[in-house]
Amino acid sequence: MIGHRSLGFVAAAATLLAAAPLATIFQRWTWLIEATLVVAVVAGVAALTRLVRAPLWGQIVGMLAGLVLALTWTFPGGTEALLFLPTPATFDHFGQLLSASGQDMRSYGVKVPDTEPLLFITVLGVGGVAVLVDVLAVGLRRPALAGLPMLAIYSVPVAVYVDSVPPLPFAIGAAGFLWLLISDNVDRVRRFGRRFSGEGRDIDVWEASPLAAAGRRLAVLGVALAVALPLAVPGMTGGLLNSFNSGNGDGTGTGRPGQGSPSRIDLFAALSGQLNQTQVMDLVKVTTTDPDPFYLRLGVVDDLRPNGFRGRPPTGQPANRNLPDPSERTARGVVQRTYRATVEVSKNLNMPMLPVYTEPVRTEDLGGAWLYDPNMQILFSNRENSRGKRYAFDFVRSTYSPELLRRAQPLPSDHPIKRLTVTPAVQEVDALVKRLVQGKQTEYDKVLAIYDHFSAANGFSYRVTTEEGSSGKEIVDFLTNKVGYCQQYAAAMAWLVRAAGIPARVAVGFTRGSNAEGDTYTLTNRNLHAWTEVYFDGMGWVPFDATPAYGVQGSTRSAWAPDVDAPEPAAPAPGATGAASGVDPSTGAQQRDNADRDPDSGLSLGAGEQASQAPVWPWWAAGGLALLLLLAFPALRRMALRRRRQASRRPARPAVRTTVDGAAPDGARMVVLGADDDRARADAHAAWDELLDTLVDYRVRVLETETPRATADRLVRAELAENLTAGDAVRLLGRAEERARYAPQPLTGEQLHPALRAVRSELAARVDRRTRLLAAVLPPSVLLRWRTGLADRSSAVVSTMSQSRYRLPRRWSPRRLLAGRAAR
Repeated sequence: MIGHRSLGFVAAAATLLAAAPLATIFQRWTWLIEATLVVAVVAGVAALTRLVRAPLWGQIVGMLAGLVLALTWTFPGGTEALLFLPTPATFDHFGQLLSASGQDMRSYGVKVPDTEPLLFITVLGVGGVAVLVDVLAVGLRRPALAGLPMLAIYSVPVAVYVDSVPPLPFAIGAAGFLWLLISDNVDRVRRFGRRFSGEGRDIDVWEASPLAAAGRRLAVLGVALAVALPLAVPGMTGGLLNSFNSGNGDGTGTGRPGQGSPSRIDLFAALSGQLNQTQVMDLVKVTTTDPDPFYLRLGVVDDLRPNGFRGRPPTGQPANRNLPDPSERTARGVVQRTYRATVEVSKNLNMPMLPVYTEPVRTEDLGGAWLYDPNMQILFSNRENSRGKRYAFDFVRSTYSPELLRRAQPLPSDHPIKRLTVTPAVQEVDALVKRLVQGKQTEYDKVLAIYDHFSAANGFSYRVTTEEGSSGKEIVDFLTNKVGYCQQYAAAMAWLVRAAGIPARVAVGFTRGSNAEGDTYTLTNRNLHAWTEVYFDGMGWVPFDATPAYGVQGSTRSAWAPDVDAPEPAAPAPGATGAASGVDPSTGAQQRDNADRDPDSGLSLGAGEQASQAPVWPWWAAGGLALLLLLAFPALRRMALRRRRQASRRPARPAVRTTVDGAAPDGARMVVLGADDDRARADAHAAWDELLDTLVDYRVRVLETETPRATADRLVRAELAENLTAGDAVRLLGRAEERARYAPQPLTGEQLHPALRAVRSELAARVDRRTRLLAAVLPPSVLLRWRTGLADRSSAVVSTMSQSRYRLPRRWSPRRLLAGRAAR
């Protein structure tokens, strides 16, 4: 038998099942182990309090105490008594964990690591939901309401995910909720005793009944639709059909490249997939005042592992606030100029990062969900994506001279950036680096020697497809075959620079593009690119692009990292500025592209015009109008119903008063001569129905068991005693309804509509302003009628499904087949 104690454990298990969507947030399963421990303690304490027949408030206090003890034991602060008894310092420790959890939420993207603050707030939330579910399902016997705190758990991944949450965790949580409902209903049925079938056979509670079978079918159908419908509907984010229809990627991933949070995206995989596409797609349109812009940064990868570079979760501050000023930490001699850019991202680029030039100092048109990482110098979000975004920003462009870079000193060993010099031990790489930097005195000369190594003179060439090697190490295969594309060049140079003891990383983004219209550049998937950035003390991250310039559309070079493959000009013309844009790789020509040129020569600060954008106010206006109509629909329904009832009341023929047996005129009775009885009865019924709806609207109790006369007398005594006119009016309406129901001849010749107005005015004057407002905007009588109609239709559907089960042929029923076989 399922009693209160058993139902309490079912509630605890249902809570843990409802927490299944949290698995999509954490990288590991530590949260589940700790949450299971806390929920088990809460369920055990609840069972003990019910065993001693404690009241509901005692059960709540006991469960909260058990929750605190479990949290103290799971997240100790070192100040506990007997390992699990909290002290005032313990609650201070909990407060610090809560504060730190807010910082971790802003710092990490899903999936998050197992940090103690995030684990604490997660376990605290699950434990609190376990207490609420137990109180609602067991203490108050309202298991349906227990679904609300369970739904609160599911709303967490929905709120932080850029894409839709996977459907399997939702199905697991829904199964737990259905389990709780079934257990509660079985317990309720048990309280009524044994059940009997239609033939008088004694059956157990677990055996199916028509109503229970219909309920289970509806529940399974509802869960299936809730899980499958969002996956199958085209156009919904993360839909199942979209995963098949998407053309992005190289076919090696698990979904569309570029989606998810910044910590989950493999930038190299997304870049490879786009470069292998045969179709050219517009991704970004940028307008800038920089006359010779450099590359547009999208992301950074700086975690070097034996199998290559990987990205780390970015951390930062809201991008709509003041951003760091790079001039405060830059050495003297670095030329810095401020420019402005406006970016429009197309719908083909769907990533949780925004393209931005290096070192932005101010942004516009970005909400608080977008963050800026000053170390990686990227814009990212854990909640939104870049699709269709339009924004503007000011940025600082820094240029360096080779002489200035040569004066840069090596970083001290305790500098935080120094950690980006750690490399896996690869003998071939170390030997190559030792040979390249031999005799170089400055860090810049070492980097330049490594940079010059990736040249056509040393046998390196550009190709989108690579060649496999036999060394078993990708870095060695690339350095041996000397064939690859931008990400391999960038990663290989960064690896070699790190092996030389200098911090380096790989940046991913766009070249400046070759399709320029004035100061506006249209960037496509052919402009996606990766390059190397090297850190110099006092100057920050300096870009080096080792990829052959002829292989990248829109490639550009700088004075400190010239194009080593470009031929020396025979006789440079006076005042020549160098080359311009890059060359299409299909031409195969090796042309000079901004070689040995100061990218900031011939600056112009003229602001470019922003691209026109279609107005959005008509859509807002249409949406607002639709919302107003939706909110006004109950009031319109009430007005239409009142008008229809008024239209049914037409003036009747005046009644003739006669005396009976010589009685005085005061004792006269009304005699109806030639009146339309059906019309009079319809008018009386319409007036009475309008009166009842008015009472419901003004929160006056309506008793369906009362006669019209009893209702009118009660209203006069309780509501209208001080207003004789309204009292006579309500008595008139009651008398008319009474005559229309029971008398052979209805009451005619009376003005029912003025009587209704008098009663309505008096009732409205007696209630407060809020009740009058609700009666006008959201009439309770209309809402009650809708709820009643919905309940009746639901009951009819359940009844129809139950009856259809018995109409099936006997041979199609597995239960009857089994019963017949057992009888034989």
